[in-house]
Amino acid sequence: MKKNKLSPIIAGTMNWGIWDKNLSISEMESTLNVFIENKITTFDHADIYGSYTTEASFGKAFALSKIDRESLQFISKCGIQYVSENRNNTVKHYDYSKDYIIWSVENSLKNLQTDYLDVLLLHRPSPLMQADEIAEAVTKLKSEGKIIDFGVSNFTASQTELIRQKTEISYNQIQFSATNFEPMLDGSLDYMQINNIQPMSWNPLGTVFREDNEQTRRLKKLLVSLVSKYHFGADTLLLAWILQHPSKVIPVAGTVNVARIQQLMKATQLELEKEDWFAIWTESTGKKVP
Repeated sequence: MKKNKLSPIIAGTMNWGIWDKNLSISEMESTLNVFIENKITTFDHADIYGSYTTEASFGKAFALSKIDRESLQFISKCGIQYVSENRNNTVKHYDYSKDYIIWSVENSLKNLQTDYLDVLLLHRPSPLMQADEIAEAVTKLKSEGKIIDFGVSNFTASQTELIRQKTEISYNQIQFSATNFEPMLDGSLDYMQINNIQPMSWNPLGTVFREDNEQTRRLKKLLVSLVSKYHFGADTLLLAWILQHPSKVIPVAGTVNVARIQQLMKATQLELEKEDWFAIWTESTGKKVP
């Protein structure tokens, strides 16, 4: 099965269901179409979203939309065993046994009403994960055409290398933003570039619009002047800052607001002047770069 290229920005579905926006099936279908109209064709899921309910709701919306599956890319994650009325778990834990990974993928396929995932990610690292067993599951799923690409999420460089020794890793979805910039300092993004692993970034706007503290106040003050200079919104500037990193990070945008969705791809057209890129980093840290 040929690999499908992911869109430059990914639509994150974590907030679509009962965990936040509680969109109806028809609202999900409408949101799906808005993203596609704005050239965002990749949708990021995880089995646990909405306490194991969001994938199935999205799948119903996708089926109603009649959109050609080949024009879209679906990502999903597995491995977190969440305490939920929909699972018989007494404590949150991780399961990366071969049987569980295969079962989880097949369950996601059923819920999403699709025959394959473009990308399967292991949701979070487990101290008990066995690379050989994971590799066996991935090999079987690929050979059966149930997944095209494989990757990890929230893995350090050494945790990624543990798995990469046994099976190819194409992606790592991490937290990376102007306020969570550690991956570009701790070797994570360097490692990904060396090993041809493409980063995805969840929460790409960081805490700028969520928290009021010295860091976010400094950034907001700078962003006012940059908005005036570039004639783009502050959120577009923050996405452009991520996109400018040479590791070719793909931001995962969690918004369902139509006006904001329509602005997302503008970040791909904007290149910040080098001093402005460093100014954002400087205001985030509150001191000159080393």
